[in-house]
Amino acid sequence: MELWADQPGVQFYTVNGLSGVRGKGGKVYGRYGALCLETRGFPDAVNRPSFPSQIVRPGKVYRHDMVFKFSF
Repeated sequence: MELWADQPGVQFYTVNGLSGVRGKGGKVYGRYGALCLETRGFPDAVNRPSFPSQIVRPGKVYRHDMVFKFSF
């Protein structure tokens, strides 16, 4: 898998708390059964002038692009 984004950071989430949750098509999801990659700005950017700004001003458009490429 490849990931391209216009944000400098990435947050990685796992589903450690799932235990026998039934999902789509009756599939049962267990601990570590899924993950999420969320591209984003640096969390402490507002306090660090050297980081890219994450402030969105009123009336301004926010755009965030990310592309996943899966191959095998």
